[in-house]
Amino acid sequence: MERILITNVSNFQEKEIKIEGWVYRIRKLKNITFLVIKDRSGLIQCIFDNEVRDLNTLKIESVISVVGIVKSSNNSLHPCEIIGNEFHIISEAQELPIEINKKELNINLDTILNNRILSLRHEKTNSIFKIQNIIVQSFREFLIKNDFTEIFTPKIVAEGTEGGTELFKVDYFGKTAYLAQSPQFYKQMMVGAGFERVFEVAHVYRAEEHNTSRHLNEYVSMDLEMGFINDEFDIVNLEEKLIKYMLKSLEEKAKRYLEILKVEVPRIENSIPRMDFSEAISVLREVYGKENLEDDLDPESEKLICSYVKEKFNCDFIFLVNYPIKKRAMYTMPFKEGGSRSFDLLFKGVEITSGGERINNYNMLIESIKNKGLNPEHYENYTDIFKYGMPKHGGLAIGLERFTARLLSLENVREASFITRDRTRITP
Repeated sequence: MERILITNVSNFQEKEIKIEGWVYRIRKLKNITFLVIKDRSGLIQCIFDNEVRDLNTLKIESVISVVGIVKSSNNSLHPCEIIGNEFHIISEAQELPIEINKKELNINLDTILNNRILSLRHEKTNSIFKIQNIIVQSFREFLIKNDFTEIFTPKIVAEGTEGGTELFKVDYFGKTAYLAQSPQFYKQMMVGAGFERVFEVAHVYRAEEHNTSRHLNEYVSMDLEMGFINDEFDIVNLEEKLIKYMLKSLEEKAKRYLEILKVEVPRIENSIPRMDFSEAISVLREVYGKENLEDDLDPESEKLICSYVKEKFNCDFIFLVNYPIKKRAMYTMPFKEGGSRSFDLLFKGVEITSGGERINNYNMLIESIKNKGLNPEHYENYTDIFKYGMPKHGGLAIGLERFTARLLSLENVREASFITRDRTRITP
């Protein structure tokens, strides 16, 4: 007999069917036993006569097969229930290290992450990643509709894209290599190769010593790069359309999971506000008394600026533009008075995107590399393409886990990471 998903059971009224899944709950009465079974699509109640079937040895989270007759029901789990005729234990569960079938996982985050695979069975935890999946799907959909090509770039590289020391070393057959911090060089090279518009969704690696609620050492970056732009605002405008598309997709496709998590998708009524970095510094000084801010914003300042924008413009997002060039990467296009044609997108108090226009002139790029204290000879495989005609171009990167965490108001980005890699965690 073919297995039927629980979400499709209603199509088989008064018929005998087979379902398979995990035992979610057992409630035994004098004459009958109620089993709640779950699969990837939902929950359903099954009823067994105790005289016909002995369920005394059945344990929570065991995987079983149930054959029975579908009947209408008014219970809260499903519009139908199954009157069980037989069941078969496919895989018996042992004693669980955490209780996952309660409404809330009332355990600390470390325990959740130590038992990550099991914790993913919890309805709320599972919903986080169903939503994250829709975020990635909509990112791809929007860009493909706008003539972007998906690329797949190496994650073992000879040099870091950001410079500095935040690189994981790899012994590559006796040579020193590194795990990629970003697909940045390859994105630009593919624009120059004639693709013009490219994107990638992939893991990136940062050997940062941070151990905060917003940092991971391995995370998923959603990157794009676009050629033939006028300036960084073409990228800003593209991202605004992208964000709106993603939020609309979540409203349409993630209703069930959003309801489970009791989360509402933020709305962008008109457009996302844009603010010059220097204006943000002035607001922080004059409104919040923040001093000693010149080249970048600390986490507290990001939260304060977002609070200011939420109060003034009723928007959870803010584009900060024209960051000081000395705090930006070597490929960033400079702008007047020490600024740069770059931007960050902040969302609910946290930066989720960095982007901007890139340098497209070979000689300017070489000088910028030197100004960062780096040796241009180490980057020849990247810079050579700039000798042969490179359009004005720019792009951005969105941290998937950060975006998910902010969207769902999670306290720690690790909650939005399938399998966490941070300073102390390399298992499971």
